[in-house]
Amino acid sequence: MAAAKKKSLPWYRELWAQVLIGIVLGGVLGWLWPETGTAMKPLGDGFIKLIKMVIAPIIFCTVVQGIAHMGDMKAAGRLGIKSLIYFEVATTVALIIGMVVINLVQVGNGMNIDPSTLDPKAADVYLSQAHAPGEGSGTVDFLMHLIPDTFLSSLAEGNILQVLVIAILFAWAVLGMGEKGKPILAGIETVSHAFFRIIGIIMKLAPIGAAGAMAFTLGAFGVQALGNLLMFILLFYGACLIFIFGGLGLALKATTGLSVWKLICHMKEELLIVLGTCSSEAVMPQVMEKLEQLGIEKQVVGMVVPTGYSFNLDGSSLYFTMAVMFLAQATGTHLDFETQLSVLALLLLTSKGAAAVVGSAFIILTSTFASLEIMPVAAVTIILGIDRFMAQGRATTNVVGYGVATIIIAWWEKAINLKQAKGVLAGEIELHGETEPETVVITKKKR
Repeated sequence: MAAAKKKSLPWYRELWAQVLIGIVLGGVLGWLWPETGTAMKPLGDGFIKLIKMVIAPIIFCTVVQGIAHMGDMKAAGRLGIKSLIYFEVATTVALIIGMVVINLVQVGNGMNIDPSTLDPKAADVYLSQAHAPGEGSGTVDFLMHLIPDTFLSSLAEGNILQVLVIAILFAWAVLGMGEKGKPILAGIETVSHAFFRIIGIIMKLAPIGAAGAMAFTLGAFGVQALGNLLMFILLFYGACLIFIFGGLGLALKATTGLSVWKLICHMKEELLIVLGTCSSEAVMPQVMEKLEQLGIEKQVVGMVVPTGYSFNLDGSSLYFTMAVMFLAQATGTHLDFETQLSVLALLLLTSKGAAAVVGSAFIILTSTFASLEIMPVAAVTIILGIDRFMAQGRATTNVVGYGVATIIIAWWEKAINLKQAKGVLAGEIELHGETEPETVVITKKKR
């Protein structure tokens, strides 16, 4: 039954507008009163913790329901293989674009920094707080880390890849139960509704969380932290735009006919929250909901988005190659073509195990320098002061990448209603139901 037309809210009551206002006010507070701005950090951290609190159970419920609705583990395996193929292609393109851009515009040349004068301890505290799932000495460590200590420990710790593992096993078991498994699925679906309602409640705090995070960023690091590194920041953001509109945009248009700009507008609230908090984790459930509204089957969203969180970090991949080359230029370290290819090859592996959280970039850069011995590890301290600003671009590009990946893979799987997607993105179809994608009702928008 079609829902009645929902009365449009004034712009200042829309979530995207409130988040944007929060970011601006937080930035002004941190700029003019740095000490007060720095003290606002708990607001941003608290909001992210609230979201992370429910991510694991939402992912578990969504993946179990998705695979169960498929009714075939072979279909789930096929979807997983297609996802990994896409992720590898997308991140490789991102790495190459980053390498090409920084080689063409060599913003690090002329800085003439002597690495021996740098203090490697300057990044110790920052690095010690960073964590990436699967961090270890090699592939075996990464694979072993996929296995949780107990069934509940992955849910308690919020490790996304471990949650995926237990969700797949659980769904497989429920499928094997036949009719006896249906009550279990019904219960999981009910629990899923409850968690999405919790997300709806938490999202009302998004403007405050974004304001606190932005106030801390400018208060702690300040505009003066940019200095001569401003051109590197601008170049990185330019590379992100090239990748989003020139890479992802063209791929999306060629396969589905959809516009990446309209997709960005569709997810504007989520992207603004990411811009303010520097965390893609803060919007994962909401992004999944927005993608389901486009007519993508639940099982595709449930598999692709969580997996892409660790394997499809487009923004991070761009940053890694640009950061390595920038630091080489800044320290006068010559990297020939073969060495640059070695950097690309190594990053194709190491970038897959990094979570999209602030600080993980330094782990990847440090391991790259240590593995290839191309320059002293202390070189990472050159960009320590601007990492928070770069993290905003990384996380935002990552989220756009999740969205495009899900749509293209759904098209590949013939699991998307393109007519509905085009209607929603064009604003010709209205959506009713803010916190539960399963209850969204679609009506034609009156002209």
